[in-house]
Amino acid sequence: MLFVLSCCRGSYDAIPPCLFEYASCHRGKCSCTFETFAQISSVIPVSQAPSPSVKKRKVSLLFDHMEPDEMAEHLSYLEFKNFCNVSFLDYRSYVVRGSVRDNPALERSVMMCNGVSQWVQLMILSRHTAQQRAQVFTKFIHVAQRLHALQNFNTLMAVTGGLCHSSISRLKDTASLLPPDVTKVSPTEMTELLSSSSNYSNYRRVYSECIGFKVPILGVHLKDLISLNEALPDYLEEQKINLGKLQHLYSNISDLLALHSYTPPFEANKDLLHLLTLSLDLYYTEDEIYELSYTKEPKNLKIQPVTPVKPPVVAEWGSGVTPRLDPDTISKHVKQMVDSIMKNYDLNQDGYISLEDFEKIAANFPFSFCNNESDREGEISREQISSYFMRGMSVCAKLGYNFKNVHNFQETTYKRPTFCDTCGGFVGTTLSC
Repeated sequence: MLFVLSCCRGSYDAIPPCLFEYASCHRGKCSCTFETFAQISSVIPVSQAPSPSVKKRKVSLLFDHMEPDEMAEHLSYLEFKNFCNVSFLDYRSYVVRGSVRDNPALERSVMMCNGVSQWVQLMILSRHTAQQRAQVFTKFIHVAQRLHALQNFNTLMAVTGGLCHSSISRLKDTASLLPPDVTKVSPTEMTELLSSSSNYSNYRRVYSECIGFKVPILGVHLKDLISLNEALPDYLEEQKINLGKLQHLYSNISDLLALHSYTPPFEANKDLLHLLTLSLDLYYTEDEIYELSYTKEPKNLKIQPVTPVKPPVVAEWGSGVTPRLDPDTISKHVKQMVDSIMKNYDLNQDGYISLEDFEKIAANFPFSFCNNESDREGEISREQISSYFMRGMSVCAKLGYNFKNVHNFQETTYKRPTFCDTCGGFVGTTLSC
């Protein structure tokens, strides 16, 4: 399911860029331009999470052992970081062009929203038994409740969308094992809050009452900017610039930028952030997710279907956005995560961790097509861990990565089968990259 929000259609290139650069505020003596405001907003500090006080523990990188509150807080940290990277010029570009394409900050926001939704589905579907899947589903219900309490509505929509996805709602055996407190709440409570009915009236009412740190559903507010741009003319009589329109646009954008100054009311563990970052960058097609769903619980025509929960109606504001992380970024994320794994699990610092620990961590990444190989019985090295994740992330092929341009071939001889660190392919005995 892609998280995208519908917006008014029209010609966005018609609005002159100069309107954003020379509009004066209706403040009497005060006169400031949108260009000036862009410069001011760019220096708003992004709050950094303080050094984590979490004790070093082997289970710190296992999602199974993460409490729902801890998971919600780390997702919120990543979401807030992405939100703070959206600048005035990014909003201006969206209003003028009506698209997030070639707008990296907004594209990244769309990718994370979709990534969280898919990750929730995969975390549930990766469990082998209905009881295990019910436990993961229950955990994400509590994650959603914590996100609501943190006033992080953007990630709340992504998690709720994942829980309501038809690949999950069709799991009747799983649903039958959910505890009573979850079946009472279910995702219904959240879907009502996030419903698009009456122009997201429920969400707007709750959001307007929030005080302090909060993360809005960005697509809803971008939709407002587009609607405002389309509803009001650029010029008034005698070709006078419509300063009223510019003031409304200025007010809406400044409200969003003002949220950057708030400090998140929680701490974040850097190692967990690295693990989450790589997890959320995984990409699976809808067909692959449904195939996994039917593998876990095949169709049974004798069982009456469960009444599905209507998922949040989300938008087309990010239509056409697909993951496009470059290989260098993937390599950076893999290195950061492997560093975190070795720091937390390689207690004697010999460059190896136990296969048991690694398999628990790898369970967060459903690379069913990858096999673990080790040159030391019961243990796996840093290099082999890196190779495993780089091969797993060769899902990159789906993302349109062009690895032909990033190989650096050198003549080398290996004494054992070797795989390329860049693309995961098998390397011959005389050429390596």
